[in-house]
Amino acid sequence: MKLLTVNVGRPKAVEYSDAPGGLTGIDKRPADGPVRVADPGRKGEGGSGIIGDTVCDLRHHGGSDQAVYAFAREDLDFWGRELGRSLPNGVFGENLTTSGVDITGAKIGERWRIGPDVVLEATSGRIPCRTFQAWLGERGWIKRFTGQAVTGAYLRVITPGEIRAGDPIEIVHRPAHEVTVSLAFRAVTTERELLPRLLAAGEALHSEKLKKAREYVERYGRDSAGATP
Repeated sequence: MKLLTVNVGRPKAVEYSDAPGGLTGIDKRPADGPVRVADPGRKGEGGSGIIGDTVCDLRHHGGSDQAVYAFAREDLDFWGRELGRSLPNGVFGENLTTSGVDITGAKIGERWRIGPDVVLEATSGRIPCRTFQAWLGERGWIKRFTGQAVTGAYLRVITPGEIRAGDPIEIVHRPAHEVTVSLAFRAVTTERELLPRLLAAGEALHSEKLKKAREYVERYGRDSAGATP
């Protein structure tokens, strides 16, 4: 398992972004040399955990629970076949393009060491937005991306440091629960009856998703917790 590229984006004005100034940082390109990774702080105040990367809409992006976005090269290849086009590293707005890592099947709270120092923890899947759809130029993309639940993973920074293309990735902690990135994504999008199952991931889950799960249980109880994945 290894890191293929570290991708960073610069602010760019586009017609389809509703962020302040119509800016987006979704156009991410592989960086040369080492890149520092650090906890950006609270959502709404902190942006990307990748130093030099730009988050333009702090209402929906950035912050500790989604400091870094990772997508597997294997999943980019899947989408490339589905769309009939070549998808370069970074095109989905991901900060990290990986090889050999089962990101869709990663468990919430799973921790990866990248290079000698950096440790990141999976918190949730990526919810597609209008900017993502317009950037790719694919009609119906939000529905299609959501339906496949091959979303990549948001990560929080546990141990800061430097990473670079080619660094090895090692899974250093894998929780005992069965809440995967894909399951968590489906629970907050198309299969809300799965929300009670997310509670097994505890505080490792993205705080907004954990809140949704708790609110669902308060309202409906845990009857749907045994639903099949």
